[in-house]
This record gives sequence, C-alpha cells and structure tokens, in this order.
Amino acid sequence: MQRRGLVAGPDFEYFHRRYFTPNEVAEHNQPENLWVSYLGCVYDLTPLAEEYKGNLLLKPILEVAGQDISHWFDPKTRDIRKHIDPLTGCLRYRTPRGRFVHVPPQLPRSDWANDFGKSWWKGSNYQVGRLSAKTRNIRIINTLTSQEHTLQVGALESMWEILHRYLPYNAHASSYTWKYDGKNLNMDHTLEENGIRDEEEEFDFLNMDGTLHTPAILLYFNDDLTEL
Repeated sequence: MQRRGLVAGPDFEYFHRRYFTPNEVAEHNQPENLWVSYLGCVYDLTPLAEEYKGNLLLKPILEVAGQDISHWFDPKTRDIRKHIDPLTGCLRYRTPRGRFVHVPPQLPRSDWANDFGKSWWKGSNYQVGRLSAKTRNIRIINTLTSQEHTLQVGALESMWEILHRYLPYNAHASSYTWKYDGKNLNMDHTLEENGIRDEEEEFDFLNMDGTLHTPAILLYFNDDLTEL
C-alpha cells in the first residue's frame, strides 16, 4: 500500500535501486556478505558462499569478494574464459586462481557431481542490480535543518534512486520538494536530464580541481509528515 502522504512516488518499503557503485560493491567483502561485479552487473553470492562453506573450491571466490571479476569472463559469450589445456589438449575453463565452485575438474573424477543445475555465473539468480560505469558526487542540502551531505551516485540513477540513497540521513526525504537552481526536479529523470551537468571532464581539461565545485540540490520541507 502507498504510504507516501502528499508526495507522489514509489513505495520505498518495496523499492529496489537499479545501480550500485564500485565502492558499494567493495563494502560487501566478507563470506557472510559477499558481492562481486562482472560484465556490468552486480551479484550477491552470499547464498553460494553459505552453501559451499568450508569447501576449498570456494577459496578463489572468497579472494575476490567485493571486486570486479569481469576479466574472468568472455564478454561475447558471458561464460568463463576458456583455453586449451596443455595436459589433455581439451578446451577447458581458464582459472588462474584455481578451480572454483561449478567448474569441472581437469580430468574425470568419481567425486564430481554435476547435478547442481546451472552454474552460478549463468542466469540471473544472484543478480541484485547493475554496476554504475560512471559515478559523480552531489551535495544535498536540507534547507529546514541546514544539514548538508555529499553522496556518490551513479550517473544513470533517477532522482528517486538518489533519494533512496539519502534516506539514512533523512527518513522523511520524500516529504521534501527537491530543487536545483530554483526549479523543481523531475524525480523520474537523472541528474543530467534535470540540467545538473557533470562537469568533471571540463575541470580536468582546465587542470582544475573538480571537487571544489560539487552541484547542490536544495530540499524544501512540505510539512506532510510522510512515513516511510
């Protein structure tokens, strides 16, 4: 049910962001909280780590927790890269860190069971979102309290997704009107689509420090006491 008060928008109890930054992925670097990214998507492999806990085949995956492992994959097939095995002369998965979960052994073995269904890297069972190819910083200023926060966001995120990021700092963020340069923002659009340009390349061209100018979004309270 919608519990958004006077402000139209998604119900954040069931809202899911589409994009995650590399820094966010890097925070999930433990066996009990294990994310990786590859080929532009983000995957939560925590259930896999729990299922194979204590198995040596999990070690190569644990070593790359929180990292991007796109170099493991062939971007055309989206499968693990392959090579000709020098021992058998057969086409095998290339695993420089050692064989990992769901990769068949080099030679036939009686203890190898392939009844697990799809390999973990095939399909979207573990996918939680997409990786932000480009990120930028944005300042959010609460005009009611004068509090200011700087967030790193994905360039393709909508304003609703940015609002969702901001909720830990202000649980009533959707009770505010979001403005930039005196104009109401379209919450379904990105920063760029709302006229908030990313000028990082221009600052680099001019050999200037772009961190000295971070665009600011101003929040004006609507007094509707929205509960999220």
